[in-house]
Amino acid sequence: MQILTCPAQLQRLEGILKKSLPLALPVFGAVLNINRGNPGQYEVLVDKWPEFGAVLARPSGEVASGDTGHCRGGMTRCPGRCQVCSGRPWVLPGAGERRLLEHTGSGGRAWSWTSSSTTPTGGSLSPSHVDLLNDTWPYGGNARSRRYLAEILGRFPQVCLQDGSGQPVAWVLTDHFGTGTHSYTLPEQRRRGHMQVALTVAAQRAQARGFPTFG
Repeated sequence: MQILTCPAQLQRLEGILKKSLPLALPVFGAVLNINRGNPGQYEVLVDKWPEFGAVLARPSGEVASGDTGHCRGGMTRCPGRCQVCSGRPWVLPGAGERRLLEHTGSGGRAWSWTSSSTTPTGGSLSPSHVDLLNDTWPYGGNARSRRYLAEILGRFPQVCLQDGSGQPVAWVLTDHFGTGTHSYTLPEQRRRGHMQVALTVAAQRAQARGFPTFG
């Protein structure tokens, strides 16, 4: 396999993979992240260039081993069947379900939405919330998953809704592949539309950065 390090090659690869969606989803998001600063420190390998038949995305300098408690490698074979191990693409609710009202304030971009119930506010998760994330993630509950969640929390976009005291009530995390890896609403806050709002905001932000959304 050949590691692609040339920016021009990586940009060309992004364009090729974009034309092959959704087949190329397992690695497309990783390539997008690499071409936008590479916050996850990933690398892309191809079996040959430019007429490649397989693309692999993995942590730089190592073969993905799953030592973080979650699959970290993604591979696409073109053409043919692909192996998806990066999560799921964003699902954007239908236009009739979107109730977002966005505005820009003096402190930066903020957002809110209409609701028939008590509405949390938009906020951000912080490193102090990593134990909450680890306890509520289906793959969590151990030291490896905690390290993984701390890593993506510090490197990738996330959306969080907070109650009046500033505590998270619902959130969406993204990962190295530009996919939603941990979405959760506290049990006592469910059936109020919070996750729909969080997913919609996350999907819109992903689209603004060039990441695909599917509905």
